Amino acid sequence: MNIHPPINSSIGAEVSDVDTKTITAEQVQEIKEQAYKHKLVVFRNQDLSKVEYIEFARKFGTPQIYLQKNYHHPDHPEIFVSSNVLENGKKIGVAGTGQYWHTDYQFHTQPLPMTMVYPQVLPKGKRETYYIDMEHVYDALPAELRSYVDGRLAVHDAKWRYKITPEDIDRAVIDILAEVEKMVPPLTHPAVIQHPITGRNILYISSGFTAGIEGLKHEENQEVMKKLFAFIEKPEHIHTHPWCQGDILFWDNRSLLHKASETPKGEQSSSYRIGIYDQIPFYTGLAAETEAA
Repeated sequence: MNIHPPINSSIGAEVSDVDTKTITAEQVQEIKEQAYKHKLVVFRNQDLSKVEYIEFARKFGTPQIYLQKNYHHPDHPEIFVSSNVLENGKKIGVAGTGQYWHTDYQFHTQPLPMTMVYPQVLPKGKRETYYIDMEHVYDALPAELRSYVDGRLAVHDAKWRYKITPEDIDRAVIDILAEVEKMVPPLTHPAVIQHPITGRNILYISSGFTAGIEGLKHEENQEVMKKLFAFIEKPEHIHTHPWCQGDILFWDNRSLLHKASETPKGEQSSSYRIGIYDQIPFYTGLAAETEAA
């Protein structure tokens, strides 16, 4: 197995000469260490069945079963399906997921530590995933913005990202949103978390899920979040991964924001995601202690 570190970037090690079907525990550990260090690991030229893909993901930790069943593959609930492609004439999963800056399960009491994505059908046009290294962003934060996040809690709210299902037809939007809020109520995590392996501080907010900073008045929150998101999403902070058939991407949700590109109109796109709990706390140290204070 060869691991090639990223060139001119802190993101994106590439693994070659490894058989993902027979990968050893030692190789898995080495890859996880690279994922914590370089945030993103890319496997090329893979050809796995659904069962083989799940077993590969299971070597890195415990696969997540996503809280909404309409995202599940019908035969394999571990697989979160993002797809506009019919399978056997039936709609599978949800189309157009994740086309905004976020980190997976940021709105949950147990955020998702690692994500693995395996494309099945790539559009002929552009198919990319974009990443932002939030450890780097925190280090670069101007003092004015850092003063708003250090030692504070950020509020995350998922209800505005809910996708309407066939069961929602004829229901009032206000009732749908109230039901979603009961399922996943707004919650807080430290605005700055400490990575349990590297010990580095990471800005843990996103324009996709973060509604504000606890303790600020509404008008101030609006202004502060606008400034924070503008700084985070500067073009020079964005790393682009163009997909190739056979890619599997594996990344650390503690450190990275990500965003899917839009599927070109009229083209097909399908990918299989598996969320993975890596058996260590999502965050530790002083940044985490803020939440319990």
